[in-house]
Amino acid sequence: MPLLTQNKRIERVNSVAELFSKSPHLKESAKQFLSSSPESVDPKQLLYVQQREFASTTPADNSVSILGSDDATTCHLVMLRHTGSGATCLAHCDGSSTWTEVPLIVNAVTSKSNPVKEGRLELHLVGGFDDDRKTSHSLSLSILAAFQKQKEDIHLETCCITDMNDVITEGIHRPVVYGIGVNVKTGHVFPASFEYRGPAEELRSARTFSGGQMVEVYDSSRELVKIGPCRWTPNNDMGFWLSQDDETILQFLSTSPYAEPPHFVQHIKSTIQFLLDHPSADGLFPGGQPQLYRRSEEGHWKRV
Repeated sequence: MPLLTQNKRIERVNSVAELFSKSPHLKESAKQFLSSSPESVDPKQLLYVQQREFASTTPADNSVSILGSDDATTCHLVMLRHTGSGATCLAHCDGSSTWTEVPLIVNAVTSKSNPVKEGRLELHLVGGFDDDRKTSHSLSLSILAAFQKQKEDIHLETCCITDMNDVITEGIHRPVVYGIGVNVKTGHVFPASFEYRGPAEELRSARTFSGGQMVEVYDSSRELVKIGPCRWTPNNDMGFWLSQDDETILQFLSTSPYAEPPHFVQHIKSTIQFLLDHPSADGLFPGGQPQLYRRSEEGHWKRV
């Protein structure tokens, strides 16, 4: 079934500009979204989603009120919600395997919405900018096309991507919004910033950095963050990057070297150091079991 906006089918487009030209109301709603200042999210309410991860839950969740993700430059943040059940999924997509990732996102919501009859699936897309390599443009079109191929009717509500999420500062293109949050109780989507990106931030970053594919990181039925088990190949050569200057790391390890947030280089170095400190991931997952984290009474994620 089609991807819809204002109950009309969105046909395949060749550019993001063409989409906004054919659906000017999406452009207006994107402008409205961009006009909001980013909200700083309380870690005690938050489940943070890293790159190449997704998480889903329902309003009945007692451990998570906000799903959030940021640091998206060319990446896109994809939020899908069923208005009847309130089931919500947030994914951080980088284009590594869009056509296999989108069905995972849809299933995460529909599986938590049965047998609800009322309501519809609503899609919110935020991310990308007008980057030199056109990485954002390609990802925008891939995500739209993948949702168009799903069997469910999906209604595109927010489309703040690429051209519409672009600002030029000091002659350099950058995203306007790098992060979003969604209130899983109400469905409200908003620009957001985060001080906390855990639990197990370095482990999760290492999984993605070493080639891990899109993975679900939350078991909403048990209200547990679930990480791994995962594997990577020891590579001492990556220690080379720890001695390089910021400019070199940005040029070789970023899809958008002039648009990264200030903490990007330190994040990359800490991830590489984690991989060097743990040449094998086996010791991080005793008995081959995942790391599990539960929300404590104090509001922090504590390992079970």
